[in-house]
Amino acid sequence: MSPRSARTASRDAVHHPVFARFYARQSVAAEPVVSVYRKELLAGLSGRVIEVGAGNGLNFAHYPRTVSEVVAIEPERLLRQLAVETARHADVPVDVVPGAAEALPVKSEAFDAAVVSLVLCSVRDVRRALGELHRVLRPGGELRFFEHGRAPGALMAGVQQVLDRTVWPALFGGCHVARSPLDALVDAGFEIGPHRRFTVPARGPRIPFSYCLIGTARRPELS
Repeated sequence: MSPRSARTASRDAVHHPVFARFYARQSVAAEPVVSVYRKELLAGLSGRVIEVGAGNGLNFAHYPRTVSEVVAIEPERLLRQLAVETARHADVPVDVVPGAAEALPVKSEAFDAAVVSLVLCSVRDVRRALGELHRVLRPGGELRFFEHGRAPGALMAGVQQVLDRTVWPALFGGCHVARSPLDALVDAGFEIGPHRRFTVPARGPRIPFSYCLIGTARRPELS
């Protein structure tokens, strides 16, 4: 199934209109801080790329011209509409497509690279979503990730776990702050490449979603 033929499928796989409006405003306000990580995330990519959970499309401006096409999956209607507008100003071709991370509407082994950016915290089924990314990447294809997750200290990690069991997902569009994206990538069969941990903001008090991870993983050449 091609991306365009799948546009009527899974059109509203996620529906968080209030959070979507909040996210659209806050992500733009945070862009002076976050944009440096977006540039690092996408530097050196080439060929066909699938971006899962594209949001309002703030990554699009940072794709290098060596990328021949970006297929951007976004399940939330308002964010998808904003992403379509953003895609019109990108330096590379971007096709914004509805769909869920757990059932990507694209062919297997069709992409040279995949991108997830502040996404794995909110997908309903991380294992299935990463299994789908593994499926759609060609053997040897690269996965770029920029995610927040579990804090290294026991105290903050405990706070994150309590938040995940109570108010946080309901308030923030299904987001979970205590997930461990690196462990999930390993469990899904990816080979972990260079990566680093950091906090946002770099200085000042730590909050539950301050603990970030950026790097690369790869689908093995042979299963």
